[in-house]
Amino acid sequence: MKPGGRALGIAESYRRDHSHDSTSDRDRSTLAGAVVRADCVVDGLAYEHCRVGGTDATDSVDSLLETVARPDVQYVLLGAIAPAWYNFFDLERIHEAAARPVIAVTFESSSGLESGLRDAFSGTELRQRLAVYRRLPSRTELTVNGETVYARYLGCDRDEAVSVLRAFTPDGGRPEPLRVARLAARAGDSYADTIGDE
Repeated sequence: MKPGGRALGIAESYRRDHSHDSTSDRDRSTLAGAVVRADCVVDGLAYEHCRVGGTDATDSVDSLLETVARPDVQYVLLGAIAPAWYNFFDLERIHEAAARPVIAVTFESSSGLESGLRDAFSGTELRQRLAVYRRLPSRTELTVNGETVYARYLGCDRDEAVSVLRAFTPDGGRPEPLRVARLAARAGDSYADTIGDE
């Protein structure tokens, strides 16, 4: 990976504010997109929101991709598959919209989400989420800087996914585009709190 190679990392932040009613903006999750070069230089930020417990997270990522619209971004990295309380990312749709490899990275072992989904949803809401979840690529355990991460990828093979994650992870196991995006999402979420208090 050349030092000028770029990836778009997308991560979320959500903190429930129980002082607001159920229709407030606090039922939204902040998504941040961070363009980061392989030499760890941040090269752009963009923001979107999705509804907590909704089904609009993929649309929000599509909007981020349109906002960034950078031909020099070679990869899209996602820091979750089910942000904002099971608001699933449809990786096939995101890969089609991005027209470049998409790698979703998580950092904890899991026995799967179907049990949690069945506890939280029923009827059409459950069927919609299960359909997206079951279409996801299989989860692969990888080692980055001696740490275990779990990746699903489209548009590249395992070797390329490993190479990309290692190239964008100077330390620890969290790729820099996702680390920066998570920080930016938290900052955006805190800013939304401040605006809401005015």
